Amino acid sequence: MKRTFQLAIPLLIFGCAHPYAHGQQKSLPGGDPDLNAASSAAVASIPPLPQGRSTILGGSIRNVDPVLDRFTLNIVGEKPMRILFDERTQLFLDGKKMSLRDLHPAEHASVQTTLDGTSVFAISIHILSQLQEGDYTGEVASYNAGTGDLELVSGAGGDPIRVHVSSDTTFARKGQSGFTSAPASVADLERGSLVSIQFAPDGKGRGTATEITFLATPGAQFVFSGNAIALDTHTGIMVLLDPRNNQSYQIAFAPGTISSLQDIHSGQRVRVTAEYNGTQYLAQSVTPY
Repeated sequence: MKRTFQLAIPLLIFGCAHPYAHGQQKSLPGGDPDLNAASSAAVASIPPLPQGRSTILGGSIRNVDPVLDRFTLNIVGEKPMRILFDERTQLFLDGKKMSLRDLHPAEHASVQTTLDGTSVFAISIHILSQLQEGDYTGEVASYNAGTGDLELVSGAGGDPIRVHVSSDTTFARKGQSGFTSAPASVADLERGSLVSIQFAPDGKGRGTATEITFLATPGAQFVFSGNAIALDTHTGIMVLLDPRNNQSYQIAFAPGTISSLQDIHSGQRVRVTAEYNGTQYLAQSVTPY
């Protein structure tokens, strides 16, 4: 059965497994005061986890330094982030708890972090050894034609993934006739293109795209029609609701450039010609009818 890939494994905040992790101090059996004192000193050397708000970050792990207890997390579209870890950090590989000694560079990781002073600290690290068969809808972050590496990020804030595009990958376009009339090809893998992909594991810890369907590419023209349910002439945002499928579309426009918007009122039916610029749909004309 085909399974939809989700990189972020459900996370639980695990406390330290040490019986004294929360400052509880017990006397050792036998009552040896020297041993008890040594135990108390060891407990005191392990600080509690930072109490700040935690954030889950997805990316690839690089530059693991077991001496300085830190690694780099490469996040699609962002600068690499240096993250600290220590004996309080929990490590999981495919859901199985592992020793921190097994922490190594990995393509697909989900890291629960918090601030420890001014440093970013890893509460838990979840590594997925390889992609499962599935599908993914998102935006092209980067594509390397030389290596075939394709990085995608979800507009809904999901974890980014990396898949391989091979000579066997097929391409298609889906949507309005004006968009689908042009043939789809690997050249459409521009930064910002909206795609839906199907992929399968390649046995090497990566996923290979079997089919890529383009939903929008930078520069493509679209025509939307529906009821204008929201219009903000200051920020340049219009929301259209198509009553035929009850789907809404957010369309941007440059304030002051489309004179017909002055006559548009909430609920009015309009037709909008727009261009997808790799970030948003930008209106070129708005016609009430």
